[in-house]
Amino acid sequence: MPPVRRVVLGLLLSTLVVTGCGVVSTTPPAPTPANFPDLAGGLVLSGVKIDHVVAGDAGCTDANLIPTAISFEASGLDQAETVKLYLYVFRNAAVFEKKRQTVDTCAERYVTDASTFESIDQSPYVLTGQGPWGQAFEAAIRAGLAKAAGNGGNGGGGGDGM
Repeated sequence: MPPVRRVVLGLLLSTLVVTGCGVVSTTPPAPTPANFPDLAGGLVLSGVKIDHVVAGDAGCTDANLIPTAISFEASGLDQAETVKLYLYVFRNAAVFEKKRQTVDTCAERYVTDASTFESIDQSPYVLTGQGPWGQAFEAAIRAGLAKAAGNGGNGGGGGDGM
């Protein structure tokens, strides 16, 4: 085979390989849960004021919850009084299901009035705090968590970690 034919054949084969490997999926990836800065940014854009963020503050001494927890103070919209909220971020939906009950046990340590205790579950997040909360404030928190949750932690992040 003449050298020119080999070069042309080689280029043709290379083009086929590159083209075959360059197949693009038209299906968008499933949205994964947002990290705290993105979640908080979404809440702020909806009118919730956030201050005094503390990573690792579970509100109790449960060693399994501390790595998942972030506390912060929030107000805004129809929530004139600042409230301390606890956000627990689990690795995925399976861990959320497995560890969800431990959040309520932990909350018993910081809730001062069980009749106004507030809790929002949006896998893989649990957000809790002493209420009562204003309706618009709670709606903004719920919507922010739902948006940030993406696919709820389904199908990603294996293992049993937090």
